[in-house]
Amino acid sequence: MGIHMYLNADRPIQVWLKEHAPGKAFEEAKPVIAALKEQGVSTVGAAGYCWGAKGVAELAKANEIQAAVMSHPSFVTVDDIKEVKCPIAILGAETDKTSPPELVKQFEQVLSSSNSGIAHFVKIFPGVSHGWTVRYKSEDAGAVKSAEEALSDMIDWFNKNLK
Repeated sequence: MGIHMYLNADRPIQVWLKEHAPGKAFEEAKPVIAALKEQGVSTVGAAGYCWGAKGVAELAKANEIQAAVMSHPSFVTVDDIKEVKCPIAILGAETDKTSPPELVKQFEQVLSSSNSGIAHFVKIFPGVSHGWTVRYKSEDAGAVKSAEEALSDMIDWFNKNLK
């Protein structure tokens, strides 16, 4: 399941974020997940890019999904990660002011703690910056390779955890 939101360049980011709060995405995703389950879907995974990662964190904390992937997350806190209840993969960027590698490593420490018990995969991609999975120049072979690797990691994670 994916919920895609696109930034309208005509409005300041603060206005856009107010209109598209991550909590709103969480609330809007719940009836979609319920409808899927009514149709017989037994496992649901959610992937969140940047802003969408916070919505995925909320879904994972509320036991709404069975697997989660976050790519270059924004607004996700260590406290969020402490409450995650499903397998989670976190794909970070080496150069990211929003979720720097130090924060992503804190996420991994929380998930690796002996009392967590949550299956996890955490990877920091070298040589890329925030947004690398969706905003890259197609003529840049290295950027394409990193984005494709992140997509492959996400698919592998879902295949492993959504059975």
